[in-house]
Amino acid sequence: MRLDKYLKVSRLIKRRTVANEACDGGRVLLNGKVAKASANVKEGDVLTISFGNKEVKVEVLSVQETVKKDEAKELFRYI
Repeated sequence: MRLDKYLKVSRLIKRRTVANEACDGGRVLLNGKVAKASANVKEGDVLTISFGNKEVKVEVLSVQETVKKDEAKELFRYI
């Protein structure tokens, strides 16, 4: 699955366009490397997202096309 779509589906970032801009701005790292929005995300990957002065680090547990809002937090785990 594309990185920008995963960020939206998992609700780490609310809108796909915002996720796309974050990737283009170099604020999203995939396994320690700056990732483009089109990068492929798979289970076991580690994402690091910079929100201003805060940094969120998560491990991808599952990749699904669509999930309900309450089940979205089961797609990843905070590190």
